[in-house]
This record gives sequence, structure tokens and C-alpha cells, in this order.
Amino acid sequence: MATELFINFLGAIALLLWGMRMVRAGVTRAYGGNLRHVLGEYMGRRVTAFLAGIGVTALLQSSTATCLMTASFASRGLVAAGPALAIMLGADVGTTLVAQLFSFDIAWLSPLLILAGFIAYASARNQRTHELGRVAVGIGLILLALRLIVGNADAMGNSGVVLTVVESLNGEPFLAILVAALLTWVAHSSLAIVLLVVSLVGTGAVPMSLALPLVLGANLGGTISPIVATLSSAPSARRVAWGNAIFKLIGVIVLLSVLAPVGIAIEAVQAAPARQVVNFHLAFNVALAMVFVPFTGLFGRWAERMMPDSPQANDESAPRYLDPAAQGEPALALAFAARETMRMGDTLEAMLRGAMTCLRGDDPEPLEKISRLDDTVDRLHEAIKLYLTDIRRQPLDAEEGRRWTDIMSFTTNLEHIGDIVDKNLLELAAKKIRYSYHFSDEGLQEIEALNLRVLENLQLAMNVFVSGDRQLARRLLAEKDRFRALEFKAAEGHHERLRHGKRASIETSSLHLDIVRDLKRINSHLTSVAYPILDKAGELMPSRLKDPAITSQVPVSPCAPKAPS
Repeated sequence: MATELFINFLGAIALLLWGMRMVRAGVTRAYGGNLRHVLGEYMGRRVTAFLAGIGVTALLQSSTATCLMTASFASRGLVAAGPALAIMLGADVGTTLVAQLFSFDIAWLSPLLILAGFIAYASARNQRTHELGRVAVGIGLILLALRLIVGNADAMGNSGVVLTVVESLNGEPFLAILVAALLTWVAHSSLAIVLLVVSLVGTGAVPMSLALPLVLGANLGGTISPIVATLSSAPSARRVAWGNAIFKLIGVIVLLSVLAPVGIAIEAVQAAPARQVVNFHLAFNVALAMVFVPFTGLFGRWAERMMPDSPQANDESAPRYLDPAAQGEPALALAFAARETMRMGDTLEAMLRGAMTCLRGDDPEPLEKISRLDDTVDRLHEAIKLYLTDIRRQPLDAEEGRRWTDIMSFTTNLEHIGDIVDKNLLELAAKKIRYSYHFSDEGLQEIEALNLRVLENLQLAMNVFVSGDRQLARRLLAEKDRFRALEFKAAEGHHERLRHGKRASIETSSLHLDIVRDLKRINSHLTSVAYPILDKAGELMPSRLKDPAITSQVPVSPCAPKAPS
């Protein structure tokens, strides 16, 4: 019986966390860009930043998500430490407003919200209505989970194991705070733990003397996840998470010394135990805001001294646009990944121009510098690939899934191009320089013309990648046939010079043909970005093979392997 009760209780908690995740995902996907705009618009002054933090967090139901957004702004120098800390104080108040809402007896709304949300989610014709349906289902699941928790908590109040745990924590506020903080870190939601405490107090399973330290622990534990998430970020991002944690820690330490009289004051406002818990949660965070918001500028300057920006050289191979805080917003995160992919394209353009310079001249010095650019391409490709993998953990709609595949495919092709330039073209250039070979004037002109065409097609391919324009995609794919014609013309010209015994052409024959081959391979990788766009529009033939009835009449060589019978 006790085991079944415990499993049901854990299932209800899991349902609560899942419902909160659905709400956060739905709001983020429907209004994520708008929420970021609100933070960006009002974070210049601490009062407006505080209010923006309240509003954004009340919608997201997660101060952690708000913290990561703010840390992202701070890491890019878009917000100073003072206003960023004001946003976090507002975020903490925002979570208490959500707790206030769910503490009321509105569980009867659960089936209505789930039904309405499912209908909107399943039948919506636009993305925003679709996501708002997800939000409604999530809120319905939260209310259902709270009802299940209350039902289980009543029975758990009579469990000997639960009574033993409660008795061991009651009277030990430090231990209670530590346990609640750890549970909050595991759940990644202080709101969920506070609502759990509210449910247990409402049924009498947890006394008020234990509930207040548990709420303090939930508040303190809610600062752990942002700290962990920003450990590898710039100091400007880490200041936001650590500053908010310090505010909470100071508040917990001060309140512990006056917890008993505070409890009496909270009880005088409302007698219902569940209401006392959410009122205490609200009062604690509002008090922190009232005390610290006027001094966030001072605390921000102190945080900058304690955690200064590290002087780092400008690392061109480091990704610039892959914002971890945006991974909960697939559309925004995919835009960041596409923007980083464009940097790969710009680096490849520099490699192709540099390789042509080396093929044209006799100076070996640029070779090493160009080869290092391939390391940049490889590092960016790896970073984008890992970033896309993290995005894939979020539910993607059909359009986002296609865009995810397009970005992954294009970055892979760009990485292959970098390898061709580094491992092939640069080695051919090094061989030419080492043996003092010189192309004929006509041969060099042919190679330069092909390289110029590749550079133009690289720009066209990046435009197709960004815009998804069908006409541009058709034009890019047509370039494949034009390039094949140019390659054929260059080969014919080279063979003609060989027939006339031109010494420079004979000397550089293998180099010339290998360079032309490699440029053709590069061009093929570039034109591949057009295929998904044209395939989606139904403008591609299923195969370039002739009709099977025709090919079946072609005689088979007696040396060809027989098909298995």
C-alpha cells in the first residue's frame, strides 16, 4: 500500500513538472521572440527591468528561463549587471504570482482546459494558436497533478514513513532548507516544489513550522540551475546567476533568525495554511526586491569587480551566435545556427581566394595561414552540430524539422569543402611552389575562371540557404550544368595544348586536371543546398535514369556479376 501510494505521488509530481514544461514550451514558441524583445526593450533602467522580469516570468512560469535569457543579453554586452540583477528580482516575484494563482481551488477547470487545448492544438491552422493549445493542455495537467497530489497527500499524512521524515525535518530548519534546495535543483523548478509544499500543508501532512523552511529552500535551490547552466559562459553571464543567488542567500540567512515572528504575522493575514505558504513565498520575494532593487547598480559594480571580464584575444574560430539560452525556442535557435553557418561560408570564401593566390604565385607563406582557416571551419561545424543536437531535444514542428535538416546538411557540405581546399587544393599549390611549376597563360586563365565561378556560386548558395527562394535555387542548380560545360571546355583546351606540345601545359598537366576536378567537387557540394527547396516544390525528377523498360534491353556484359536467384 505504501509503495503504491509513493509511486502515485511521484507520478503526480512528474505530471506537474510535465505540465509546467508544456506551458513554458508553448509560451516560448508562441511568444518567445516577443518576450525577448520585452526584456531587451525595458532592461535599460532597473525599475522597468524589474517589471519586465515579473511579466516575462509570469508567462514562462520559470525564473530559470528568464535568467538564461538575461545572461545571454549580458554575455553579448546588451545589458549591464545592475539592470540584469533587477530583471532577476522581478523574475523571482513573477514565479510567486503563478504560485498564488495555482493555490486557489480551480482544479475543476482541468478537464475543460485539457479538452479546449487539445482541440486548439489538433485543429489549429496557424502556429500561435497551435502553441496556445499546448499551453492550455499544460495548465490543465498542472491542475490535475495538484488534485492528485492533494489526494495522495491526505493518505500520506497517515503513513508512518512520512511521519518519521516530517518529524526528523521539523525543528531542523537548516536541514529542511538543504533538502528542499536539492529537490528544487533536481526538479529544475522552484515553483513545482512550492506548489508541492502548498498541497502537503493543505492536507495537514506537513506542519507550518516545516513548510516555511521548505519554501526558503525552494527559493535558494531555484538559483542552482542557472549557476550550473552558465558555468562555461562569459563572466558577464555568470554575474547574473551568482548575483541572484547571493540575494536569495542573504534573504534566507536574515529570515531564519526571525522565522517564528514572521510566521505569526503571515498567519494573521490569512488563517488557511495553504494560503499562508504562498503568502510567505510572495512576501519573501517582494521584500528582497524592495531591499535590493534600489541597490542593483551598486551590486552590479561589485559583481564586475569580483568577477571581471577576462582579457581574451579575438578567437575567430569560436562561435559567436550560438546562444544556449535560445535552445528552448527552436525557431530562434535555428536562426542563430543559420547565422553561424554563414560565418562558415565567409571563412570558406577567404580560403578559396587564398588558395587561388597561392596557385597564381610562388610564395609558400600564406599556405599555413589558409590551412588554419580550415581549423576554424571544423570548429564552427562541430559547434553548430552540437548546438543543433541540443535543439533536437525540443519538440519541433514540420517546418522547424525541415530547417534543422537543411542547416545540418549545409554545414556538413561546407565542412567537406573546407577539407577539399585544405587537403587537396593547398597541397597542389604547395607542390607547384615546391617544384617551381608555372601554368600556361591559358591554363591559369581557365583555373581562375572556374574558381571565380565557384566563388559566385558560394555567394548564391548562401543566399539560397538563408532565403529558401525557389527561383534562386533553380538558378543555383542550373549552375551545375554550366560549370560542367566550363570544366569540359577547360579540359578540351588543356588537351589541345598538350597536343601542340606546350611545355608549361605538359609540366603542370596533372596539377591542372586535379585542380579542375576539385573545383567541380566544391561546386557540387554548393549546389546541393538547392535540392531540398526544389524537391519540396515538386520541381525535381525522381531519377535521371532512363525508363527501366529501356535499360532492361541493354545487353549485360558476360563479366558482370549475376543477380542472386
